Amino acid sequence: MYLNEDERELIMDEMQTKSPEDKQQGKPAGRIMSIDALRGFDMFWIIGGERIFASLHGVFDRPTTAWIRTQLTHVKWEGFRFEDLIMPLFLFIVGVVMPYSLNKRRLEGHGKTRLYLHILKRTIILFVLGMIAQGHLLEYDLSKLHIYSNTLQAIAAGYIIAAIIMLNLGLRWQIATTGILLLLFWALMMLVPVPGHGAGVLTPDGNLAIYIDRIIFGSFIDGTNPPYTWILSGMTFGCTVMLGVMAGHLLRSDKVGIRKVLWLLAAGVGCIVAGLIWNLFFPIIKHLWTSSFVLFSGGFCYLLLALFYLLIDVLGFRKWAFGFVVIGMNAIAVYMATHLINFRNIGGVFVEGLEKYAGNWYSFIYALAGFAVVWLILWWMYRKKSFIKI
Repeated sequence: MYLNEDERELIMDEMQTKSPEDKQQGKPAGRIMSIDALRGFDMFWIIGGERIFASLHGVFDRPTTAWIRTQLTHVKWEGFRFEDLIMPLFLFIVGVVMPYSLNKRRLEGHGKTRLYLHILKRTIILFVLGMIAQGHLLEYDLSKLHIYSNTLQAIAAGYIIAAIIMLNLGLRWQIATTGILLLLFWALMMLVPVPGHGAGVLTPDGNLAIYIDRIIFGSFIDGTNPPYTWILSGMTFGCTVMLGVMAGHLLRSDKVGIRKVLWLLAAGVGCIVAGLIWNLFFPIIKHLWTSSFVLFSGGFCYLLLALFYLLIDVLGFRKWAFGFVVIGMNAIAVYMATHLINFRNIGGVFVEGLEKYAGNWYSFIYALAGFAVVWLILWWMYRKKSFIKI
C-alpha cells in the first residue's frame, strides 16, 4: 500500500497544527515529508538511479566505482548488498503508513467488516498489478505466466498479514506476534524435512519454501535463477511490514521529534545486531526472506527513516529532498510505468547523437536521459496534483 491522497491529507491534518512549545521541543510542523522522500529515494534506484551510478565505473574505472557497481547488484544467494535493501524498504514504508491510514478509517466510523473489505480490495489490486508487472499476465501466454513473482505481490501479502495483526492486537502483542512469526519461519525452514533433501537445507533447490512453491504453482512458479520463494515467505514479508508499522506508531506518538529519531536509531542498530547474530545460525538470504534478513534489512530501513525524518521534519532541511518527493508521491504509478514502458529508449532519442562525442560518458548520459524523462513526467503530475492511488 502506497501513501494515497486521503492518507496524505490525514498526515497533514494530524501534523500541521503545532504550538510554539512543540516547535521549541523539535516536533515537526507540517506534513511528514520524510515518508514521501524516503519512498522516492527507494524508487529512484529502480527507475534509473542504479544504471546512472553503475555507469560511473565505465568513466572512472576506480576501485571505488567498482565497489559502487557491485553494491548495485544482488548477491547470488547468501549475503547482503545495497541493492538487496530496495525491496524490503518498499515493504517497510508500507508499514510506516498503515497506522495513519487505518486510524483515519476508524475515526470515520468504519467497522471491522468494512475495513477488511477495503484491505482485501487493495491486496487483490496489488497482486494483479504484480502479475502484470513481472508475471507476464498481459502476454496471454500460459507458458510464460508466473502467478507470484513480484515486489507488489510481496507487498500485498505483507500488507494483509500486518493489517490483520493491527486490527486484532494491541501494540505489545503486535510486537510479540512479529517475533513469533520470525521464530516460526525459522523453525519451519530448519526443522521440517524436505523429501529428498532432509531438514535444515537452505540451498536454492532443497529448501522447504521452494518445495512448497513448486507443489502449489507447478509450471507457474517464479522464473528467476536462483528462485525467490513466496508462499511460506509471505510470513516474513508480513514481519518486514510490521517493522514499518512499529515505526509508524512511533511517528504518531507524542514524543518530541529528536526522541523519535533516537528511538528509530536504537531500533535500527538493535535489528542489525540481532540479524547478524541470527545469521550465524540462519543465514541472511533475500531469496528466502529469512528471519535474519528481515531484521538486518529492517535495521537499515530504520536508520534511513531516522536520517530522513531528522533532516526533513525535525531540522527542516527540505529543499534537497524535493526530487525524491516528486517520485515518492506517485510511486505506484512510476513503478508500473517503468515495468511496461522502456523510458531508456525514449530518453535515448534525445541523446543518441552524442555517442560520437561523449566517449566513456555515453552510458552515463544515456542512463541519465532515461531517468530525466520519467522524472519530468512525475514532476508534471506533481504540479497538477495528480496522484495515482488504489
